[in-house]
Amino acid sequence: MRRLSRRLYTLAMYLAMPVILYRLAFRGLRNRGYFSRWPERFGWFRDPGFASSIWVHAVSVGEFNAAIPLIQELMKRHPDQPLVVTTITPTGSDRVLKQFGDRVFHVYLPYDLPAAIERFLARVKPRIAVIMETEIWPNLYFACSACGIPIFIANARLSERSLRGYGPAISLVGDAVRCAALVAAQSQVDGERFLRLGAAPERMRVVGNIKFDMAVPGGLDEIAREWRTTWGALRPVWIAASTHEGEEAAVLQAHARILGRFPDALLILVPRHPERFRAAISLCRSYGFRTSCRSEDHIASLDSQCFVVDTMGELLKFYACADACFVGGSLDRIGGHNVLEPAALSKPILIGPHTFNFAEITDTLIAEDAAVRVANGATLGSQVVRILSDPKRAAAMGAAALTVVERERGAVPRTLVAIEEVLAAAGDLLPAAAVPAPRSRGEGGSAGPG
Repeated sequence: MRRLSRRLYTLAMYLAMPVILYRLAFRGLRNRGYFSRWPERFGWFRDPGFASSIWVHAVSVGEFNAAIPLIQELMKRHPDQPLVVTTITPTGSDRVLKQFGDRVFHVYLPYDLPAAIERFLARVKPRIAVIMETEIWPNLYFACSACGIPIFIANARLSERSLRGYGPAISLVGDAVRCAALVAAQSQVDGERFLRLGAAPERMRVVGNIKFDMAVPGGLDEIAREWRTTWGALRPVWIAASTHEGEEAAVLQAHARILGRFPDALLILVPRHPERFRAAISLCRSYGFRTSCRSEDHIASLDSQCFVVDTMGELLKFYACADACFVGGSLDRIGGHNVLEPAALSKPILIGPHTFNFAEITDTLIAEDAAVRVANGATLGSQVVRILSDPKRAAAMGAAALTVVERERGAVPRTLVAIEEVLAAAGDLLPAAAVPAPRSRGEGGSAGPG
C-alpha cells in the first residue's frame, strides 16, 4: 500500500507539471525572476565538484532570514565543508546571494520528482539535509533516506490547518517524516502535531523558535532619526508590513480613518510579494492619497500620505521608523507573518484574526499586552489611533514585546547542538574530497545535463 501511495503521488506530480509550469510562467509576468534558471528546478546544474556538503533548505525569504544565524554558525564550525543553500522563490534566491554571495553554493531546490531529486543529490552530495520549518516532500525524504543522508527538520512548525490539509496524503507524508533523523520543534504544540503526523517520538525534540534569536542590525536608530526628520520629526508614522492582495484595501480604509484624527499621519506600506508593488502604488493613488515609493523617490516627503516600499530586504529599517506596526497576512486567511521583527525593535504590534502560522507567539504577545488583535480595516484604524494617541501605552507595549523576545532566546545554540549530534551519529557518510570553494549560482548560470 505504501509503495502504491508513493507511485500515485509521483504520478500526480508528473501530471501536475504542466499546471505548475504554467503557474511559474504566469508569476514570471509580474516577477521576471520566475522566468530564470528553470533547469535547476529539474536538478540540472553544473556539478560543483565537491563532496560531503552541509545542505540547508529554506523555501523563501522568511525561512532564510530565520536560518541566517544557523548558517553562520555552521560555517564557523565546519569551515572546510561546502555549504549548500536552496530556496524555491526568486526573492529567496536574491536574499541568499545578497547575504552570503559566493561563500555558499546556491541553487533552487528541484521539484519533487524522483529523477530531479536524484540529480540534485548526486551533484551536491550532502552529508546532512537541514530543512527549515515545514517543507515535507515525500520523494526528497525517501531519496535522502535511501542514500543514508540524515534529515534534520529545523525550527519545525506545523499548524492544525496544515495538518488537516494533508488529507488523504497524510499517511504518505507521515512515512516521509519518519525518515527524519530529528525533528527540532518550535514548541510542544508543534511537536505534538508532528507526532500525530507520524514522527518517531524518540526523534522529536522541542528546542524553541530560532526566530527569537534574530540579530538586530546596528544603526537602525540612526536611520530612523534621519528619515523621520526628513518626513517631519513630529508626525505620526505607522507601517503595514507583508500585506497581501485584499489586505491593502483594508489598510487604506484604516489610514483614511487615521488621517481624520491625525491629518499629517504617514502610512508605510510594504507588500509581501514584489509582483504586488505596482498594484499597491496604484491602489494608494486611487484612494486619493499622495503617494511616493522607495524605488522612485527614495524616501517619503513632507507631503507624502503613503509611502510604498517596493524594494526587498529593508523591512527592519522601516519597522524602526514606525510608531505602530501592523503585520499582514493576518486579515485574510494567510496565517500571518513574522511578528518577532517589530517585537525585537520594541514596537507595539497589531495583527488580524488569522495568525495560525505564528499562533503561540501571537497569543503570548497579546497576553503580555504587547500586541492587539483587530478584525478588519475599521478596527485597525481605531486601534492605530488609540496607540498614536497614547505614547505611554505605545512605549509599554513595545517594552513588553521586547521582553517576550529576550525571554525566549536560545533556540539557535540548542539547534546547533542537535545538528552536531546527528552528524556525529551519522559519521562521514561520504568520502571527503579536496575541492575548490563553492560557487554561487547567479542568474543565467544554469546549465543542462553534465
